[in-house]
Amino acid sequence: MPRLFTALEIPQSAALSLSLLRGGVPGARWIDRENFHITLRFIGDVDHRTADEVIEAFDRVRRQQFELSLSGTGFFGSKKPHSIWAGVRQTPALMALQADQERICQRMGLPAEPRKFTPHVTLARLKNARVDDVVHYLTGRGNFEAGPFTVTRFVLMSSRDSVGGGPYVVEEGYPLDMPIAAKPLRLGELRV
Repeated sequence: MPRLFTALEIPQSAALSLSLLRGGVPGARWIDRENFHITLRFIGDVDHRTADEVIEAFDRVRRQQFELSLSGTGFFGSKKPHSIWAGVRQTPALMALQADQERICQRMGLPAEPRKFTPHVTLARLKNARVDDVVHYLTGRGNFEAGPFTVTRFVLMSSRDSVGGGPYVVEEGYPLDMPIAAKPLRLGELRV
């Protein structure tokens, strides 16, 4: 039974910047650079028939390519931190793509995602980390910036049953068909 989710891949340049944030928190298990991604919709453990239906349903998503950038850091779990993340600047295109996927999953009878979509890249999973240690770590890294980069596709990924953080496998890729619209020319400009 595969555990599935949709995601955006992180280009190597941004992944390198993210990997430089590793270290400095006792009890942190840092995510490997090749496993960085932005989860759009967690689908969960499904049977193979449902997995095939999901793959086919996402083929109908039609969206334009868009730009994203990473900005800031934070953590989930206010009293008992469980993960450290890098933020993703929300854009209308990102939110629309995620909403498309949520609608498709619900139409297929999958349960609604109970959490509000907060785009991020998980950097580390925490076990028994002290809030003070996490806050101290973030104090020196809150001004993190990476990007922008062009999102040209989203992917359906699977994860092996593990403690979290990979390994992840791309099961299917879905291109965003239309390139970013060219900026209109101003009077007197010539495009070569």
